[in-house]
Amino acid sequence: MTLEELRDSLEQLQRQGTEQTSVEAKRARDGVPKRIWETLSAFANTPGGGVLLLGVDEEAGFAPAGVANPAKIQADLGAVAAQMEPPLRPLLQVFDVDGASIVAAEVPELPASAKPCYYQGAGLPNGAFIRVGDGDRKLTPYEVQALFEARGQPRHDVEPLEGTALEDLDPGLVGGLLRRLRGRESGPYRSWTDEQVLRALKVLVPAADGTTVVSLQGWTCFAQYPQERFPNLCVTFLRYPTPEAGRPGPEGERFLDNVKVEGPVPVMVVETLRAIKRNMQRRGIVQGLFREDLWEYPETVLREALVNALGHRDLSPQARGSQVQVHMFPDRIEFQSPGGLFGPIQPDQLGEPGVQSSRNAFLMKVLEDLPPPGESRPLCENRGTGLTAMIEQLRRSGMSPPRFDVSLTRFRVVLPNHSLYDEETLRWLEDLAKGEPVSEAQRQALAFARHNGSLTNGDYCRVAGRDSRVATRELNELVDRGVLERTGAGRWSTYALRDRAEPGAAPRPRRDRADEIMDLLRSAGSMSAREIAAKLGLSASGARHWLSRLRRAGRIRSSARTPTSPETRYVLEETREA
Repeated sequence: MTLEELRDSLEQLQRQGTEQTSVEAKRARDGVPKRIWETLSAFANTPGGGVLLLGVDEEAGFAPAGVANPAKIQADLGAVAAQMEPPLRPLLQVFDVDGASIVAAEVPELPASAKPCYYQGAGLPNGAFIRVGDGDRKLTPYEVQALFEARGQPRHDVEPLEGTALEDLDPGLVGGLLRRLRGRESGPYRSWTDEQVLRALKVLVPAADGTTVVSLQGWTCFAQYPQERFPNLCVTFLRYPTPEAGRPGPEGERFLDNVKVEGPVPVMVVETLRAIKRNMQRRGIVQGLFREDLWEYPETVLREALVNALGHRDLSPQARGSQVQVHMFPDRIEFQSPGGLFGPIQPDQLGEPGVQSSRNAFLMKVLEDLPPPGESRPLCENRGTGLTAMIEQLRRSGMSPPRFDVSLTRFRVVLPNHSLYDEETLRWLEDLAKGEPVSEAQRQALAFARHNGSLTNGDYCRVAGRDSRVATRELNELVDRGVLERTGAGRWSTYALRDRAEPGAAPRPRRDRADEIMDLLRSAGSMSAREIAAKLGLSASGARHWLSRLRRAGRIRSSARTPTSPETRYVLEETREA
């Protein structure tokens, strides 16, 4: 970390009034906090790691307060880091900020082979934490297990199921797989018996008593009714009437459609896609001088997202009670599966060509040759190109790229249904470009930021098809022009539209929006940060800034402990007294 990056981080903390996922501030005037190991563990277990700032007073609006003895702070923090398992070696630096000595500790994320990181004095799971929003949360036993499993290749998909046999499988589905395999120009499958092929693919596996039984992945793909044994290895499809789950529609309705899809994997793919299509609407896209009406979501994109959710879901015993969920909202559709990212992949790498790692290696091998009923093409390619093709298809359709919400126990793909270039956005971009032209890639990024509130370097790469270095340069050009504002530093940078940015104009001083927000909450009862930002024409970071100030002043309260969560809603504090 450089002094400039430290100042940027402090400025962001002061502006937003809350800590970040990647930055934790402690006053630590006279010594290291007693439970500082929680933050060390959390950063080491969280993608991207984080920075711990000692000598910054949160109660004073994240002002530099300084530490009394920087050398002792560094020594004591290093000693605590050495008591972690595995031992940590954070980069410790001392900076002088306005006459105050601040100790910065950069804690890198550990490789998957070394997680979970925990404090030896507390043991597992009590000593293992992860970063969530602006705080540290203790890992659950399931999350600890997930991290241990990520050290190697899970084999839950080839678990033998006692009391099963080849005769229990659907001959039509099995036949479709065998015909495709034997239709290849090369390979040994043509001369093998059916049982030999199914053994090689681990559809059939040996049981503990030496008999041949069906594996878990064989059962989920080929059994006529897999839910007889595993009732929650299914798909649930819900269509909501409002953009927020749980909020009823104008007639009090909770759902507009509610479907539970069962059967083997190929059947579930077909039936789930049918349910989605039944609920899709058409949208308009402007291309040059023409407007074209298209379905909300390209079918190839929906299919890829669904197959990914089914093929990469966690099949461990602890996760078999969870379903793959498809939630359709007026403004987006979400595909959620149990189990986070597996293997040496970071969230910002998703969608890069060739990036591939399969939790269920044998299941994915079967799916690449297994066609659904009535089709000749298989369910997937399994070549690391699926997400890349999904992003490219959305780009060709003029839509936003997918958003990925990843945790240790959940993977969610969010597909917004808006066009990047709707008529209003096109007019806005034209006005913006009057001050100084922008490239096509920057136009795409600005349109994305306008719809989503902010973007990261990874978002820019996905929406504009740029590599990371080019994306950083082009984003910084927009920052220099005063169109975007950057929060965070280095790999933690986020870019948001400046409040009411005007073409070619210098950023205007931030006007007080506190009373406007209070009036909105007084009228609506409760609102999310996203709703407030839309009503007042603020960026996402601008809305959070004023909400944080009001919360610290005791004028409003939030519905969640982590105010940075998108589901958090805000109400007036005075409603509690009423």
